[in-house]
Amino acid sequence: MFKALLKTMRPKQWAKSVFLFAAIVFDRQLGNPTAIWHTALGALAFSLVVSVVYILNDLADVEADRKHPTKRNRPIAAGKLPIPAAIAAALLILAVSFPVAYWLSPSFAAITAVYFLLNLLYSKWLKHVVLLDIIVLASFYVLRVAAGVTLIEVERFSPWIYSFTTFLALLIGAGKRRAELSQLAGGANAQRRVLEGYTLGYLDNLITIASALTIITYSLYTYLAINLPENHSMMFTIPFIIYSVMRYQYLLQVKDTGAAPEDAVLGDRPLLAAVMLWGIAILAVFYLA
Repeated sequence: MFKALLKTMRPKQWAKSVFLFAAIVFDRQLGNPTAIWHTALGALAFSLVVSVVYILNDLADVEADRKHPTKRNRPIAAGKLPIPAAIAAALLILAVSFPVAYWLSPSFAAITAVYFLLNLLYSKWLKHVVLLDIIVLASFYVLRVAAGVTLIEVERFSPWIYSFTTFLALLIGAGKRRAELSQLAGGANAQRRVLEGYTLGYLDNLITIASALTIITYSLYTYLAINLPENHSMMFTIPFIIYSVMRYQYLLQVKDTGAAPEDAVLGDRPLLAAVMLWGIAILAVFYLA
């Protein structure tokens, strides 16, 4: 039963909590043990709340999942995780996560609550509204960054990071929809109703716009943020962003992959290498320059 519960919690999705660490990286607090501890504990609490959303979604969709050729193998639909046990687990996780979140920071608890409620609205209604579904998906990443900021005493965190995250998240959201539309082809509308409002050409245009704005806002950050080294060495990290964005577009539009962004990054070595080198370059600028 524990394995079934863990599978239902989707631990792979916890990788997205890396966005909570943006604050300590870009505020140059990686040498602050308290900041690291608070962010790590906050990321764990946030990830558990995310898992509750998946449990509740599977509970709500259990009858439909049992009729689906693949989703019927999900633990709740397959009967491997009894419904009462799933409900009890969700309540227990919330009963632990939110007090921990409030202890870390009332603001962090508030943002986590907004994320949780917005996810429920997304699952019930917003994911069926054209364009709004992509915007809400993007907001989930921005909320993670904002949550990370509340966990530490920020001194040098630039608002440009929010802009960069927003357009990067829009790129990911549009890419996710494109991948779903491309892979499901003729049966797309039956699987996700919102897809009938999109075309590949329109989504490709959204991806192009989001890609350009992602690169532009990050480039502006490296030049205009007041918390960066005066020698403008942060500009040398721009090529990694350019390559990463272009590689992600390649995976979406040429390879027809990218439905899950974490799979796209972890499953493509060139993209993973570019992201890792970008991270190393940032650390070098902040701590060695």
